[in-house]
Amino acid sequence: MHDLRFSARSFDTLIVGAGSMGMAAGYYLSKAGNKVLLLDAGDPPHDSGSHHGSTRLIRHAYGEGAAYVPLALRAQQLWLELEQEADASVFERTGIVNIGPPGSPFMREVQRSASQYGLSVEFPDASEARRRWPAWQLSGEQIVSFEPDAGVLYCEQAVTSYRHLASTLGATLRTNTLVTGIELHGQNGVSVITDKGERFTGRDLIVCAGKWSSALLQSVGARIPVARVRKTFAWFDVTPKLFEPDVFPGFAIASELGQYYGFPNLDGSGLKVGRHDGGQPVAADAPLTPFGDESTDVAELESFLRRYLPAAGKLRMGKTCEYDVTPDEHFIIDRLPACSHVHVATGFSGHGFKFASAIGEALAERITQGASRLDLSLFSLGRFDGSR
Repeated sequence: MHDLRFSARSFDTLIVGAGSMGMAAGYYLSKAGNKVLLLDAGDPPHDSGSHHGSTRLIRHAYGEGAAYVPLALRAQQLWLELEQEADASVFERTGIVNIGPPGSPFMREVQRSASQYGLSVEFPDASEARRRWPAWQLSGEQIVSFEPDAGVLYCEQAVTSYRHLASTLGATLRTNTLVTGIELHGQNGVSVITDKGERFTGRDLIVCAGKWSSALLQSVGARIPVARVRKTFAWFDVTPKLFEPDVFPGFAIASELGQYYGFPNLDGSGLKVGRHDGGQPVAADAPLTPFGDESTDVAELESFLRRYLPAAGKLRMGKTCEYDVTPDEHFIIDRLPACSHVHVATGFSGHGFKFASAIGEALAERITQGASRLDLSLFSLGRFDGSR
């Protein structure tokens, strides 16, 4: 990307946080002819963002709420376009299995999503599910759905692809640069100050800096109710014939042991499994303790595997990651009420990456066109104070 030593310090749009949402927004803004500066505390893709961990699931029949479906479908379309534009492998169609007990809110929303939007979703009974995917140990009462058109996103490759394309279109990226302050100039623009004492000015600002978003925006009087949670995931040895993508789709399950997700054996990587709920609250500036330091890190995953996927083998490797969680676990995508040219995208609560392409596009549309094609009212900041 362009070197700031040879460019002005005034831009159309400043983006603080050049990870999943930020890099996508930078690309779509650049594509629209916007002069963009992206600033990131690391060098994306890196291990401190929501794109950490190589893979993410993309589901369409959405257990977290049918209102997400239009966003998921637009995101899927844009991921496929990104593959073509970047000539890179971003999406693999493995299918996704969703599992839950009778009356599960998660499975009710999956069923509602499929019906409301006419999605291609199958609902095999448990015996049929066991026949098709023999690694699973399921009871007859569990509800199972299968989305054949869903699958896996290679998240770090996606961020890399957006970075390359944005650079080609003229975007400027400042890596290893922490933004320490924001200055508002009424409705006439905004400046950011970095840890290197630099000042950059733009007409619009997007803050999508994960754990740093709340503190940054608090400095300009905005309350962003997001908490940081330490999470873990791990890879396990497998019997290939049971866990290859053609016989073991990605999965999301609501169970008596908690909410878990996982991936097939992709290129010999093993079975990847994580717990979606639970975790340990962590201060924004605290380091994440390594995998295995908490007694539950391995125990929870192994307990889940013994109950539902008993053919899984020994632990290969585990990692920590973080969720930035809102009180209702829905995202925050909005303008600041007192300053309409400052946009915030945060609180993706561990299920945001799959939507990054569509959210990046929506942020770009709001800035360049005044509104996005998608209804993002669910993610209004005002829902936390009752103003909207």
